[in-house]
Amino acid sequence: MALDTRNIILLVLALLLISILSRKFITYLTYRHASNHQNYKPAPKIPQWDRLIGYSLFKESTQAVSTNSVLQLMTTRFQEYGTTFSGVLMGQSFIMTIEPENIKAVLATNFRDFGIRGRLESFGPLLGNGIFTTDGVQWEHSRALIRPAFVKAQVADLGLYETHFQDLLSLLPTDGSTVDLQPLFFRLTLDSATESLFGSSVNSLQNSEGPEKDFAIAIDYALSQIPQRYRRGALTRFLPDRKFHQACKTVHTYTDQFVQSALAAKASKEKQNVEEGGQRYTLLHELAKATSDPIQLRDELLNMLIAGRDTTASLLSNLFFVLARRPDVWQRLRGEVGELGGLKPDYEALRRMKYLRNVLNEALRLYPVVPANSRFAIRNTTLPRGGGSDGSSPIFIAKGQIVAYSVFDMHRRNDIYGLNAEEFDPDRWNDLRPGWAYIPFNGGPRICLGQQFALTEIGYVTVRFVQSFREIEAKREREWVERLGVTLSSFDGVKVGLNK
Repeated sequence: MALDTRNIILLVLALLLISILSRKFITYLTYRHASNHQNYKPAPKIPQWDRLIGYSLFKESTQAVSTNSVLQLMTTRFQEYGTTFSGVLMGQSFIMTIEPENIKAVLATNFRDFGIRGRLESFGPLLGNGIFTTDGVQWEHSRALIRPAFVKAQVADLGLYETHFQDLLSLLPTDGSTVDLQPLFFRLTLDSATESLFGSSVNSLQNSEGPEKDFAIAIDYALSQIPQRYRRGALTRFLPDRKFHQACKTVHTYTDQFVQSALAAKASKEKQNVEEGGQRYTLLHELAKATSDPIQLRDELLNMLIAGRDTTASLLSNLFFVLARRPDVWQRLRGEVGELGGLKPDYEALRRMKYLRNVLNEALRLYPVVPANSRFAIRNTTLPRGGGSDGSSPIFIAKGQIVAYSVFDMHRRNDIYGLNAEEFDPDRWNDLRPGWAYIPFNGGPRICLGQQFALTEIGYVTVRFVQSFREIEAKREREWVERLGVTLSSFDGVKVGLNK
């Protein structure tokens, strides 16, 4: 007799419960065996009445998402339970930490004990198998493929940034009337990223029509759905989203034309004209030297586009949110930038600007573009700190556990950054060397390859703003509120007035 819907649901729930119980029993036995032979001690536990399933934490986290207070919730938990604690979220055991030594262990020392999980499920339809979504041998191949592209000679090409800055400048009022910089920054970085990666910009700041506009709309929509897909986890595959997949198809179709062009140029030796004729270098030309697989080329291009475009735009947005409220910082930047005598900065000039560098470091400290992250233990391993009543004992991590870390909260620790850790103080960087307590671009083997690319563009755009406007003022006095998407930005945008 066929099972009715009710019985099917009960069967699925029973199998899920059996799976959770089995996993927890195996973890318990493994932990007990390890503890008998080593000085491991458990991390403090979040009080949970439903520790077996952890639905209460899921509900609490979902409410925080709806009220744009996820970071506030994490901060509260660290204040209550210490710098490392454990919990259960929908059947998944996790450790949460802001201990630099633990994060170093996860990202570097014990790197091969951890992997990423969930990214391919949520990002895969858009980004495919690339450096951002893969693990193991496939990730190593992607990194080896991409690394040669990030050389100083290419990062230092600032003419591209100037072109798109002028497009942005043409859209800005100069009489102090209100403008929201945040959406413009996302269009700016999309334009510069597509030109540097594809060799041709979508020119979204020019409101171009046709395939370029379709691409810009599609990629924005696809990215807006990623956080929700990530939270759903494995359930995503059972919840079809036709609009999302159509947006991914539009992005792929647009990107494929540049891939095919690069492969055709490679086959006909036209690539030599690009390399020897002084034309603008693109990442695509570099990648095409190493592979002729069009799907791999498309996947890697889109991985780098998302990583570069959103990271840069988010930091610019958060930085200018602060600058609009700190006229003292703006005036000090004007003083340093004034030493250029009105000339546009080159790469070496940007590197010499110490206060600008301090300002960028401080913005990345308080508003890290990826405020939290996690890894999945692929084998039994350990963390050096967080166990026991004083948090100084090592912790045993069983295969299958999640180790999550909050960059946002670690960057605001008073014992590392001082009692004014919540304040924007660029001068703290005059003699501060925080090591693993400061990881705005991740760390270890998976450290962001394009960080210099991002910092160069952000520095250049900031300098050109300072050269173009005498003052900047906030048009809304509300404090910063998080918007957690693929990266961290301002929920209310960046509404400012600019005066020549």
